[in-house]
Amino acid sequence: LRDGVLEGEHAPALMITDSLAAGSPVFYYFLRSLAFNISSGRAQAKGLVLVALSRSPHFYVDLLAAGIDTRFQVLDCYTDPLGWKNAIRDIGNMENLLSSIIILGKEAIGQGKARFAVAIDLVSLVMRHLSLPLVTNLLNNLRCHEQISSLFWLVHSDLHECRILSALEYMSSMVAVLEPQKLAALEENLKKGKLRIRVKRRNGRVREQIEEFALEQPDVRFSGSGNLPQVRFNIQLTDKEREDRAKVILPFEHQGNGKEIHIYDGRKGSNLAPGVGKIHYVRDSDDEPLDSDEDPDDDLDI
Repeated sequence: LRDGVLEGEHAPALMITDSLAAGSPVFYYFLRSLAFNISSGRAQAKGLVLVALSRSPHFYVDLLAAGIDTRFQVLDCYTDPLGWKNAIRDIGNMENLLSSIIILGKEAIGQGKARFAVAIDLVSLVMRHLSLPLVTNLLNNLRCHEQISSLFWLVHSDLHECRILSALEYMSSMVAVLEPQKLAALEENLKKGKLRIRVKRRNGRVREQIEEFALEQPDVRFSGSGNLPQVRFNIQLTDKEREDRAKVILPFEHQGNGKEIHIYDGRKGSNLAPGVGKIHYVRDSDDEPLDSDEDPDDDLDI
C-alpha cells in the first residue's frame, strides 16, 4: 500500500476479512500506518480518502490526530447513509459514491498528477444496499483510476456467502485473513490470533505470510512468524562450536610433517603434473584374469 501502483497496472488492493472483533482494530492499524507514511513523504500517495460507514468521521479524525499531519478527507456515509439529507452521499447509488470519492481525493492532493489512497472501513455495509456486481464494479473502477495509488477495505466474512467473498477476493491483489486462536473460550484468547496474508504476484504465484497479533489498547502488536516452519534445533553455531570446528584437522592436513603439502587437484596450472605418480597393481594370484572388455556375467546365462 505504501509503494503504490506501477505504471500501466491497476492499483494494489488489500481486503481484510474477519469473523471476530479484531477486524476493526487491524483495519485502524493499517489506516494509521498508511496515513503516517503519507505525512512523512514515504508513500506514493499524497492524500487519503476514507469512506466512513461503521464509525463517525469524528472518530477517525481523533484516531489520526495524534502526531499525524496529512491530507486526510472523510466521506461521511455514517450519519446519512441513504442520502435522505444529501443525495450525493447515498451509498445505494454507485455512480454518486464513486464520483464523491474521486472529488474528495482531488481536493486532498490539490492540483497536479499526484495520487491518493482510498480506504473503506466496512464493505459489508455497502453490500446491504448494492448488489454484488455493483460493488465489484465500484472496486474495479477505483483500482483502474489513474490517480488512485492503493485501496483497502474490511469485510466481515461471517456475514456473507462464499461466492461473495470469492468475488471480493478476486478484485483484490492482497488478502489478510484474521484467524482466532484454537482455544477461544477464554476472553483473553479473543484478543489474540493469526493474520494470514496472501499476496498475488504478477506471474500468478501466491506468497503467504503468517503473523501473530495481540490487541493491546490502543494499538495492535504483531509478531512475525515468517514463512518458515518452527523447528526444535538450532541452525546457528555458538562461539564454542566455532572454536571446536576450527580445531578439527582435515584428512589431507595429516601429511607433510610441517613441510609444504603438495596435492594435485586436477587443474592444469597445478605445480604437480598428472604424470608424476604411478599406481602399481599386484594380482593376488596368477589365476586372476586380466581386464577385458568381455561381459563378466556371460556365465550366468541371463
